[in-house]
Amino acid sequence: MKAVRISDAPIEPASELAALAGLGGGALASFTGIVRNDGGVTAIELEHYPGMTEASLSSLIEAATARWSLLGAVITHRVGIVPVGGAVVVVGAASLHRAEALEATAFLIDRLKTEAPFWKREHYADGTAKWVDAKASDDARSDRWA
Repeated sequence: MKAVRISDAPIEPASELAALAGLGGGALASFTGIVRNDGGVTAIELEHYPGMTEASLSSLIEAATARWSLLGAVITHRVGIVPVGGAVVVVGAASLHRAEALEATAFLIDRLKTEAPFWKREHYADGTAKWVDAKASDDARSDRWA
């Protein structure tokens, strides 16, 4: 089971991971990214390149399933305006054993941060907003999977 979903609707992590839990494996690992109040941020706005984004995320899942013995993987990403406390992304991997699920989940989120065509703008309490630049730390985490 491999699933990619991009939506402007709120994400319910348990719902996104439910199908993986039923695959009969011994491990289900996941990561949920949540909007944090970092320096007065009230919300973030996410844009993407439709079609290209889904293909990019599907390619990441294919790479993970080729590298680890997975029963399934999911990536769900939200677009639009997401308030502080809202889930932005859920990544999950199911396998027979924990090591594969944990490593695949880390791989998927690390690579998603640098390879998927999403753009993020932070909105602040004073009414201003600014686009967020790519981070060298994200590049470094992604590079470790080369």
